[in-house]
Amino acid sequence: MHKDKVAYITGGTKGIGFGIAKVLLKEGIKVAVSGRNQEDAEEAARILSLDETKVFGIASDVRSFEDEKNAVSEIIKKFGRLDFVIANAGLGIFKAVDEMELSEWNDMIDTNLTGIFHTLKASVEELKKTEGYFITISSLAGTNFFEKGAGYNASKFGAVGFTQAAMIDLRKYNIKASTIMPGSVSTNFNGNEPSEKDAWKIQPEDIGDLVLDILKMNPRSLPSKIEIRPSNPNG
Repeated sequence: MHKDKVAYITGGTKGIGFGIAKVLLKEGIKVAVSGRNQEDAEEAARILSLDETKVFGIASDVRSFEDEKNAVSEIIKKFGRLDFVIANAGLGIFKAVDEMELSEWNDMIDTNLTGIFHTLKASVEELKKTEGYFITISSLAGTNFFEKGAGYNASKFGAVGFTQAAMIDLRKYNIKASTIMPGSVSTNFNGNEPSEKDAWKIQPEDIGDLVLDILKMNPRSLPSKIEIRPSNPNG
């Protein structure tokens, strides 16, 4: 169904993005993964597949629109098209609002929110050509606020709102847009080291399966906002 289609995953060198890449590759979708470091991006691509006709890694900092424009340009040079964009790059700094540094606030907003805009802005003309799909990876923190979450909440609430509004703007081009809002996922996020103790958490490949389910839905249907959480937080 999706053979020879092409996906771009930001923040795809590890964690959720890497899990999504694994699932999409198994489906026959060609994948480009980005990260801030070229060596990390290339290593992730090698781990995903030794077949360079199916996957490649590229350095791009989503805080930079020029980086994202270049990434999309390189994808088109290599694969000739772009069908699916998964805006996954993100970070979290958790501090009380009176303790948060300006640089920490700016880094979260620039990465988690402005970065999504950069990714869509850089890719939208290609998505128009393929009547593609734009998916953002937000968080349950995009609807649930918590202590020491002011900066992170702001970025994720914004990501949800941005994606929902973009969905309305883009559907006249037959481009679909959805946001996925995971709860606890077993990744290295916020200094966590995945281990057996994280078995109760959502696994990165679970998000990949969800992305694939969305892509396989009948084109007349659009799951615009999806919350997903561990089924049993008590293990």
